[in-house]
Amino acid sequence: MSHNQHPLVVIPGDGIGPEVTDAALRVLEAADAPLAPEEHHAGLAAIDEVGEVLPDSTLNAIRNRGLALKGPCTTPVGKGFRSVNVQLRQKLELYAAIRPVRSLDGVKTRYGGVDLVVFRENTEGLYAGVENNIIPGVVTTMKVVTEKASMRIARAAFAYAKARNRKKVTVFHKANIMKVSDGLFLERVDKVHTEEFPEVPYETMIIDAGCMRLVQDPTNFDVLLMENFYGDIVSDLTAGLVGGLGVTPGANIGQDAAIFEAVHGSAPDIAGQNKANPLALIMSSVMLLNHLHETRGDTNAKASAERIKSAYNAALAEGDKTADLGGALSTSAFTDALIKRV
Repeated sequence: MSHNQHPLVVIPGDGIGPEVTDAALRVLEAADAPLAPEEHHAGLAAIDEVGEVLPDSTLNAIRNRGLALKGPCTTPVGKGFRSVNVQLRQKLELYAAIRPVRSLDGVKTRYGGVDLVVFRENTEGLYAGVENNIIPGVVTTMKVVTEKASMRIARAAFAYAKARNRKKVTVFHKANIMKVSDGLFLERVDKVHTEEFPEVPYETMIIDAGCMRLVQDPTNFDVLLMENFYGDIVSDLTAGLVGGLGVTPGANIGQDAAIFEAVHGSAPDIAGQNKANPLALIMSSVMLLNHLHETRGDTNAKASAERIKSAYNAALAEGDKTADLGGALSTSAFTDALIKRV
């Protein structure tokens, strides 16, 4: 391992989480990644261990280390505890959800040449969690939009596009109907563009028309910027263009901490069967290493990231894939195939 190791909080998660997390850690070790992992828990695993879905010890570890790699955590539908992911984002102010989506050789889809990055505001909107029962049979949900959060995510998206020479930023919105909330978001994004990033090509698009155009020809888009609820839907939609959630990484980044995670579910039906595809979390670990290079200047992290990315690109192109991608490899066998190429 490299001498300057960065402390890394590892949250294995639920269901297939421990399996894909173990695979990612094996690949990181093989690539000589400059990381010092330490395990903490959240989700069902944390309830079983300490009786809390998101223990203070896990939150404090992420605050102190500033870096985490997280497997999928179960979120009950319509009842039970509140989403661990939402809690982490709000409590740690992880305001930017970043989802790169690109076509991969060896993963056959109806589209080719897809290269998108979705920037999703991560702390408010309809996911602010402000819900009320008014009378029996009537509920309300409040959509929260603030100037601060709107400008913060806009700044992150434009800065990303500028630093990486991306073609343009497209903002999805519904300000034609939600004139006050989406109107504020759109106004503040425009302000950031005009005053701080006028050189970055920029357009706005009503989200329903934007989704139609996405599935007509996704190569017309590059960086997509939107508020929380829209971003949740569009990031999964765009993942479907390149093979699904099993081949798309994700990051949640704030001022003081960053969590890199598998964006797919915990798949309890196949947990423990050595069938899960660990690629999404491995790709997220590449994002993590690149983040270390960009924010802390660690060239060893960059080199490790390039080794891992080259390994999975080669493996997929040569037909070494898990069953969900049309291959025949188990979780461990796919991991071995990557390690041989690192």
